[in-house]
Amino acid sequence: MKEIAKKYFLSGYSCSESVVQAAIDKGYVSEELLAISTVFSGGMGVRCLCGAIAGAQLVIGAIYGKTKNSDGMKARALAKEFSQKFMEKFKVNCCKILSKDYDFHSPERKNHCTNMVEFSAQLLESVLENEHVQV
Repeated sequence: MKEIAKKYFLSGYSCSESVVQAAIDKGYVSEELLAISTVFSGGMGVRCLCGAIAGAQLVIGAIYGKTKNSDGMKARALAKEFSQKFMEKFKVNCCKILSKDYDFHSPERKNHCTNMVEFSAQLLESVLENEHVQV
């Protein structure tokens, strides 16, 4: 998923959309999730939570979230695990802080954020494979 997400990100998809579209391409979630992921781009428009994290969390929620047959506890546990591993690598999860050294619309920032998109997609795939999600 890492390379798929990177391809989408570099072709104009946002960070959240890239991670979600990679999960769609791999068959983990429905294509309807892409439209939902758009609002999580650029830290929900105010550069708060990194969109690559938000996209991965949307996929986890779509697979394990609360339903008639699930209390959503698995989703919460996996979301926490994902967030902790992201923080171990990047120290923060805030888009504004992660990209503070770059003009938001610069190619340098886009290149920098590619790292978060790739890592999030790779980590998401690892979490899902560890859970033996069927595609």
